[in-house]
Amino acid sequence: MKDLDADRDEPERVWMRIRARFGDPAITTKDGRRRTRQAGGSEPFTSGRDPLGLGGALDRLVSEAGWQGEMAQGGVLAEWPRIVGADIADKTTPDGIEDGLLVVRCQSTAWEQQMRLMRAEITTRIVQAFPEAGIVGIRFVGPQQHSFLRGPRTVRGRGPRDTWG
Repeated sequence: MKDLDADRDEPERVWMRIRARFGDPAITTKDGRRRTRQAGGSEPFTSGRDPLGLGGALDRLVSEAGWQGEMAQGGVLAEWPRIVGADIADKTTPDGIEDGLLVVRCQSTAWEQQMRLMRAEITTRIVQAFPEAGIVGIRFVGPQQHSFLRGPRTVRGRGPRDTWG
């Protein structure tokens, strides 16, 4: 046994003495048993052993959870100025995505009409930049205007005209 120990370096000899005295940790300890069940073993620099960066870990989480579509839809909303340009982005705001339909609020009815004319071009840009988003169309809406026909204090009648003279 002494001849075998002469061929080994100091850490290996210490390890062999500990193993002979206390037994194989893979058999005797809970942590050792857990490590032996791990795929790829516990050898350093093998696949699955190197730590991932934050971006890699998030990409893995997104792919495992199946969130690619939702993340792409969020990208469409966040990248709206880059998709349509700064001038158009100043006059329009994406409100959300409902069943593959992007809803965009325009500053005026004139901008709403102009954006309707550009619908095909903008849809093409979105599909090219974010194919996973599942955008099938765009609905442009004008500014919200006050309606006298709805609200918490609606009264039947002719509306606001009945008090003006």
